[in-house]
Amino acid sequence: MQKIRKAVIPAAGYGTRFLPITKSIPKEMLPLIDKPIIQYIIEEAVNSGIEDIVIVTSNGKHAIEDHFDNNLELERYLEAGGKLDQLEEIRRIASMANFIYIRQKGKYGNGTPVLNAEHIIGNEPFAVLWGDEFIAGNPPRLQQTAEVFEEFGRPVISGVRIKKKEDLSRYGIADLKPVRDNIFEIKNIVEKPKPEEAPSDLAAHGCYILTPDIFDALKNQSPGKGGEIWLVDGINKLKEKGPIYTCEIKEGKYYDCGNVLEYLKTNIDHALKREDIGDEIKQYLQETVKNF
Repeated sequence: MQKIRKAVIPAAGYGTRFLPITKSIPKEMLPLIDKPIIQYIIEEAVNSGIEDIVIVTSNGKHAIEDHFDNNLELERYLEAGGKLDQLEEIRRIASMANFIYIRQKGKYGNGTPVLNAEHIIGNEPFAVLWGDEFIAGNPPRLQQTAEVFEEFGRPVISGVRIKKKEDLSRYGIADLKPVRDNIFEIKNIVEKPKPEEAPSDLAAHGCYILTPDIFDALKNQSPGKGGEIWLVDGINKLKEKGPIYTCEIKEGKYYDCGNVLEYLKTNIDHALKREDIGDEIKQYLQETVKNF
């Protein structure tokens, strides 16, 4: 089975939920303490064996490229000041993978950036990861999903259970047929259903291992919900050629930084985990809640 070497990360959206800050700073670059959201996703990919990272961007997203590029002037400054730990870290970030940037073109929708990457992906399986959500766990979500692909040779999507019924309308929810343990065959995916119409509580979402035939499926599909090109519609089309699977990720905590409240919760969680500030943050939160 061909090794998964490439990952596509769509990062062309406006991030309107975070305006006005996203007018000048990409949503994917919003910090979790001192590291941008997208870096967590890229580190997950690299730790899962990905070598080439294809980031699909739009106007105003240059900060992403700058973050994962070398900055020789800054490196010289850090070296001269003896700040060697920081120097090592920024060099590590720039050398994690081969970074490739392309501009999104075509109809609006989350299937379009995947289609834009066709000429780079070529005729090999690849991963798709969203730039604003991740699972903190070991082994990484992408690695677990790729292992299921290696077993079945068919597209696989990571799955997470949605705890709050009202949140089901934020995700693609899968209609499931059990295979074993945490592996299911997907009978259908309903994109952002009304809670009462959701076929299950499992969101097939976040990490996708896809085969190159997804490109023809996306090219030949008509615009879906809201007149957009949805990746899930292309994936549903692939079921005509064989089964699609989901791997429920049970180990690890899911972080969705796509809205302000969840983004703030993620920052708090990561602050509490920090050895340098965790205890002080915990004490501050306890005092603040007590006196609020």
